[in-house]
Amino acid sequence: MVEVKLHDIGEGMHEGEVIHFFVKTGDSVKIDQPLVEVQTDKVTAELPSPAAGTIKDIKVKEGDVVTVGSVILTIEAASTTSPSSKAEDKVNASEQPVVDKIVKAPSNTTFAGGIATLNKRVLAAPFTRKIARENGVDIEQITGTGAGGRVTDQDVYNFIENGSAPKAEEKIETAALEEVNTAPSFATKNAEEIPFKGRRKQIAKKMVQSLATIPHVTHFEEIDVTAVMELKKQLKAMDPENKRGMNVSVAAFFVKAIQIALKDFPIFNAKLDEENEVIRLEKNVNIGIATDSDEGLIVPVISHVEQRNVRDIAHDMKDKITRAKTNKLKSSDMTGGTFTISNVGPLGSIAATPIINHPEVALMAFHKTKKTPVVVGNEIVIRSMMNVSMSFDHRVADGATAVMFTNRVKELIENPYFMTLELI
Repeated sequence: MVEVKLHDIGEGMHEGEVIHFFVKTGDSVKIDQPLVEVQTDKVTAELPSPAAGTIKDIKVKEGDVVTVGSVILTIEAASTTSPSSKAEDKVNASEQPVVDKIVKAPSNTTFAGGIATLNKRVLAAPFTRKIARENGVDIEQITGTGAGGRVTDQDVYNFIENGSAPKAEEKIETAALEEVNTAPSFATKNAEEIPFKGRRKQIAKKMVQSLATIPHVTHFEEIDVTAVMELKKQLKAMDPENKRGMNVSVAAFFVKAIQIALKDFPIFNAKLDEENEVIRLEKNVNIGIATDSDEGLIVPVISHVEQRNVRDIAHDMKDKITRAKTNKLKSSDMTGGTFTISNVGPLGSIAATPIINHPEVALMAFHKTKKTPVVVGNEIVIRSMMNVSMSFDHRVADGATAVMFTNRVKELIENPYFMTLELI
């Protein structure tokens, strides 16, 4: 008997939520055939079959949260037989009625013109399968247009648009029936319940750990972003069709400014190892980008920022934020961070006290930009001003150091051409 357990599919994970089973008890499976889809706080992944055989017992159900090492299901491995026994089986099989053979055909067998054929399992990413399930689509019926016949998100959407998915009326009737069958008791009928598990639960654990461990201090600063916004416009004008990738986001300049400032203040690119009583200064600058997704906060990491120019940073940031919002990040995209930023300005925030992404020692949040009259020299002019919040671990750094670091970031953003000198 082979036990299929939840193994560590992401750095530091302790548990995962069972999203969907691709098999049921009694199904025949092959080696590496996907068995179950599991979601952790970081990724959604399929667990493959470690052996060929028959599904003997499924220990958990969809929606359950299981810890690493827990048995999810068991497989009765296919036994090997001697040539003589195979011959005997062949003779015995020939004596069995045809009907018996059909009844015992695998669940993924179809019959066309009286001939049984075994369907090949379609290739599709977990998120693509999720889209199909949520829309009541049998993904096995979709012809994939991706590499190797892989079914893409667009293939599913096209299948739905072409009228092959269940009609809206059918979905409404099904939903109404489910609502009747799961109607809450009188005491809770006016309350809506949201499951507190999966990524939301992991976010909660990390926030509690950070606040319970790190003595947070936050200070605020105001930065004039007029020059960097003007530089962005100039670059876009030089390359209107973005053929050379010069249409970069202002946030990419923020990331580069922080990386340069961390060279002067490496204490904020560090991790505190309390057990060994050392502060480890990281050599590489890997900046996490706090990103809001439908399933909660997620932090993809831009690695080796010290080796990248603003254009490359902008491209990587856009790609990873897009994949974060569609739940397509890999575990490697979210590990190794040394400093985190939160660009909440587009949402309208004017100030905050951000929680540090443990075990890092600092986080900087960029808030909304607004045109404000300010005094420059002896004149009042209109400038684009932005607030920033700098939270830091007071065990590792002092307030004066944090202020000087923020001032350096401010200097670089207000004079973006200084960044080019750092690349020479």
